[in-house]
This record gives sequence, C-alpha cells and structure tokens, in this order.
Amino acid sequence: MEKINNMVKKTKKVQDSAVQTTELVLPNDTNSLNNLMGGRMMHWMDVISAIAAQKHSNRIVVTASVDNVSFGEPIELGNVVTLSARVTRAFNSSMEVYIEVFAEDIPSGEKSLSNRAFFTFVAVDQTGRPIDVPELIPETDKEKELYAGALRRRQLRLILAKRMKPSDATELKSLFDHL
Repeated sequence: MEKINNMVKKTKKVQDSAVQTTELVLPNDTNSLNNLMGGRMMHWMDVISAIAAQKHSNRIVVTASVDNVSFGEPIELGNVVTLSARVTRAFNSSMEVYIEVFAEDIPSGEKSLSNRAFFTFVAVDQTGRPIDVPELIPETDKEKELYAGALRRRQLRLILAKRMKPSDATELKSLFDHL
C-alpha cells in the first residue's frame, strides 16, 4: 500500500490473484464423441477466473465479457484438465483475467495447452454497483507484456460493445500510426 494525498491506495501483485484448479473429465462432461463439452470447459474457466478476480478485488465480481475462446485439440474422456488464471490488469472497477487450460493424459504422460482466453470482471458492492479495485503491479516480463496489451484489448472490447468510438481508442490507433 502507498499513501497518496492522505488516502491509502491499495496495490496487489499478479501472484496475489493467481489460482489453479484441476478437473477430471468424466462421462457426464463429454459429448457423443467422448470429448469434453465446450460449455463445461467455459463454465470451469468462468469459475476459476471469477475466483482470481475476487482474490484481487476482495469483492463480489460479475462477468462482464469473454474474449474469443478457440477450441484447439479436443480434451478426451479421462483426461485431467488443469486451469490457471490470474489478473493481468485492473482498471477502475474492472479486471482482465487470463486463463490457460491444459489437458493431460496421465497414462501416456502427454500434456498440452488446449485453450487460452481473457475474461473481464467488474467488482461490485452489496447492492450491485461497481466499486474501485486495487491497482495491479506486474513484475515479470510475461506479466508486463500481458499488462501492456490489456489496454488495447479493453479498448477493442469497448468498441465492439459500442461503448467507445473507434476514434477514441488511442491505444489501438497507435498500433497503426506508423503504417
């Protein structure tokens, strides 16, 4: 915590919000091809990313958006699925969370990255109104890279949701200024 103008401003590190969970793909989780259903995986991703956002904000959070979720390799019946999530950047009341999904076939020892996605959460008070969240301090090179890209991703989300004009997306425009 640091003191600014006699007010205490809380900060947190990325590791403070990092969470990991493991699931076993059971028959009830699969489709008719014995692969994990996409909806079940997205549910797991939403839960773990919400936990990361709650750990960062110490507040109730609601899902605001989900970026593109691509389904790479199928995750098969009996695979062990490991999900990792961490906050990549905090804005006023919203937080971007990065999730990675790994599938592992224990008998063969094969492990692969199956999916990645960014979810956005908003911290709310007991009445459901948005509330400020602590600033995020990235430390590692990877954390700094995700942190820097978060503003561009946020502006793109806001444009797609028609909550920002493309002309106001200064961070996105800077990508194309040199062309």
